[in-house]
Amino acid sequence: MIQPWSYRFFDIALWLAGAGHFVILFASFQVPFQLDWRRDLAQLKPFNRKLLWVQGGFTVLTIIAFGLLTLVLHREFIEGGRTATGLAIFIGTYWTTRVLVDALYFSHHDWPPGRRFVVGHFLLTLLFSCLALTYIALVAWHLSRRWSGLLPLR
Repeated sequence: MIQPWSYRFFDIALWLAGAGHFVILFASFQVPFQLDWRRDLAQLKPFNRKLLWVQGGFTVLTIIAFGLLTLVLHREFIEGGRTATGLAIFIGTYWTTRVLVDALYFSHHDWPPGRRFVVGHFLLTLLFSCLALTYIALVAWHLSRRWSGLLPLR
């Protein structure tokens, strides 16, 4: 049976999205060195410094989980079960919020100067946007299939 173009599109998009989470991790592991956290964090009280590291660790764990779940549950995401759709809503909301926080809360002056930081910021924001769009579009596709009777509620 030949699959519709939308099935093939999301099949590829989800593999790329799963891998994209690990690209983010590669970039995030460079942050402490590139932004000289050793010097900056030394100015914080020990509890605040530990709190920042713990929060960063949970963020890394979340991104790993998003990537692994997308890759391991690839078929479930494509099939559109309620659990996978709920997870897609959460991941899409997470990345949409990340892009909005960057656009509405941070100022251009908050970011470090230099071409590599400008390019890095642009590329990461583009990746975050693509991830958000992938998961939100996946949910919209499943909802449209449910409304048209092509996908049963399960």
